Amino acid sequence: MKLGSIHFYPVKSTAGHAAAEAEVQPWGLAGDRRYLITGESGKILTAREEPRLLACVARLDGDTLTLTGPHAEPLRVTPSATRSTVDVWGTPVELTDCGDDAARWLSALAGRPARLVWLDDPTRRPVDPAYGRPGDRVSLADGYPLLLTSAASLARLDDWIAETALELGEEVPEPLPMTRFRPNVVIEGVDTPFAEDEWKRVRIGDVDFRVTKGCDRCTLTTIDLATYTKGKEPLRTLARHRKWDRKVWFGINLIPDAPGRIAQGDSVAIL
Repeated sequence: MKLGSIHFYPVKSTAGHAAAEAEVQPWGLAGDRRYLITGESGKILTAREEPRLLACVARLDGDTLTLTGPHAEPLRVTPSATRSTVDVWGTPVELTDCGDDAARWLSALAGRPARLVWLDDPTRRPVDPAYGRPGDRVSLADGYPLLLTSAASLARLDDWIAETALELGEEVPEPLPMTRFRPNVVIEGVDTPFAEDEWKRVRIGDVDFRVTKGCDRCTLTTIDLATYTKGKEPLRTLARHRKWDRKVWFGINLIPDAPGRIAQGDSVAIL
């Protein structure tokens, strides 16, 4: 098995980037989800509610973040000194505001009030203690430092989606791109689809990871990244084949044992 691709997302719920290599930090890949968007109430605003956020491309050059979108000129972001506490999926986290220019830029894209905030100190947010150790930390990802998926599992899911369409008399859709699932690492060469369900520890290159739990999927996976509209798949088909505990599942969450570097093509071993 090998590492097929690496992906990171500078701003949560916006477009991601593929990378040839990445630094693995205790809280996730370097540059991954250190920023998020809040709405008028100060709560997290994601592409689940506003799919147009996926049209935002956020690029990092060192510590400088630049936002690019179809609605306005690119904007270079400068965080302010103002901090506020944001509820990040049940955990209060102190985040730094990124100023009124970023707020206006994102509000125009989303069509509703929005602000950009930054996790300047990534040690602030602990991992769910039910699945992590006391010192484990995570940036602004949904729950864990990295998300792993496999090409074999997506191929099987695409086959299932085609079968579902045929059974219902629908046109068979094009295979889903892996980007729908927003992974950090995609593994190639896995012999059995969904073999990752049983993995406990994984080594990618020279970096060891603990598997915490599977990843339950939400409506974000149903957004067509070309049109920013929602459909029924893959949740409809996952519910037929991959549903338990009242959730549907695709991918696994990882916590690194120690910092390191990974690169596309690295060998992958199950420990």
